[in-house]
Amino acid sequence: MMKHKKFKGLQKRKAISGYLFIMPFIIGFLVFMVKPFFQSLYMSFCNVKVGSSGFELIYGGIVNYLRAFTVDIEYNKLLTTEITRMSYNSVAIMVFSFFAAMILNQEFKARAFVRAIFFLPVILSSGVVLGIEYNNTLLAGMQDEIQRSAGGTSITSAIQNILTINGIGSSLFELVFKIVDGVYDVAIASGIQIIIFLSGLQTISSNMYEAAAIEGCTRWESLWKITFPMISPLFLVNWIYTIIDFCMRSDNKVMEKISKTMIVDLNYGFASSMAWVYFGIVIVIIAISSLIISKGVYYYE
Repeated sequence: MMKHKKFKGLQKRKAISGYLFIMPFIIGFLVFMVKPFFQSLYMSFCNVKVGSSGFELIYGGIVNYLRAFTVDIEYNKLLTTEITRMSYNSVAIMVFSFFAAMILNQEFKARAFVRAIFFLPVILSSGVVLGIEYNNTLLAGMQDEIQRSAGGTSITSAIQNILTINGIGSSLFELVFKIVDGVYDVAIASGIQIIIFLSGLQTISSNMYEAAAIEGCTRWESLWKITFPMISPLFLVNWIYTIIDFCMRSDNKVMEKISKTMIVDLNYGFASSMAWVYFGIVIVIIAISSLIISKGVYYYE
């Protein structure tokens, strides 16, 4: 009884510490984000006219949403493409970050240096450096020169052509080749996920692996019987973070179209409706995938 009370007290203190940690975000969201959030929702149902006196909102019902789904073919195409790209990229990032964390959790020389190399993209993928990454003409010129010197054919393209000629190519192979070609983007986007997985791996006691080895358990069996169950809650956290992070990337074509419609065309109502459609689809994907993943999550005390 006493141990149970102590455990409840510890859990309560942890919960209080967690709420205090995220309190600045909660206050900032309530003060700065709630009002624009609902303004954007109302704006999506309006025809917004910009004049010298400011914004004039003329309620038009679901006209903007009907336009997004039935009139604007480009938006529907971009939406399908980006949702598909998000799906297989998120899976690739999860797999890459987990096995990278497994490697970095091992004991070897210069481990701190290797970890720094993996975590460096987290520091660099922001602000000015992120702009340099996507808008650097020097890097683009170097890439073009490498392609010309290689005859315009990459290794993955050559392998794909061989498999296609022999009748082995399929949509699954095409998906794999897309992931391989985008391995740089996968590595850049995996920094935070690696840190989260690594923090979870470090909480697993080595005594559990030693006891399993004494009982004759192989490393492969330990991976599925100990490692996966112990860090399974982190898979759900990383999955949600990965999807949200993808939707905020600077190379997201849907976000580019929404920004262009709002800033260049000054069509705030239509841009708001497209943003809310995209937001709703992403929320549904997160809800369904989280429900599926949560069924395999093992919570322990």
